[in-house]
Amino acid sequence: MPRAVREQQMLDAAVRIFGQRGYRAASMDEIADVAGVSKPLVYLYLNSKEELFTACIRREAAALVAAVRAGVSGGEGGGGVRGGLPADRQLWAGLQAFFTHTAERPDAWVVLHNQARTQGEPFAAEVAVMREEIVAFVTSLIAEAAREAHRKPELAEREVAGLAQALVGAAESLAGWANGDASVSAKEAAATLMNFAWAGLGELMEGRRWVP
Repeated sequence: MPRAVREQQMLDAAVRIFGQRGYRAASMDEIADVAGVSKPLVYLYLNSKEELFTACIRREAAALVAAVRAGVSGGEGGGGVRGGLPADRQLWAGLQAFFTHTAERPDAWVVLHNQARTQGEPFAAEVAVMREEIVAFVTSLIAEAAREAHRKPELAEREVAGLAQALVGAAESLAGWANGDASVSAKEAAATLMNFAWAGLGELMEGRRWVP
């Protein structure tokens, strides 16, 4: 079997075990067994448990970001971030892609959202890079919505950045909720967030702000 294919097979097994057992409890013996290879071969390809875990994080982070971007660029009606769709339709497509991906790869989401963040550096830093990319992507959508609503956008750059952080954080929490309930579809999770967040953003775009 080609080396690249064998490595992916090992990573598939590692993501499954890390997601189900946790980083500390996962053993290289079990990962090798699930992958159908010898333990020395795992070490030969990926050197150590730490490097194996890092490789899992990087692969799954890249896959998640790619899925979200592909969802937006291939959303209903065509077009990407600058492809002509309204910002809310782009976000809707991206959210559906996000929740579909995390539902299809629940062990990978546990690795990214739970395990990597709680095992210290350098694992947390790897996930932070992925999150920053998604936040930047969402920030661009919110900024575009502001441009659509106003010829001279009234939302300050700092406010847009804060809204993007809140939206991504809500999506992360909802993914855990949706994955824990088999009756919740990716479309329902996306609609829940759109109703909660974008309906409120819609008011904000029209200049109607909540005040105490």
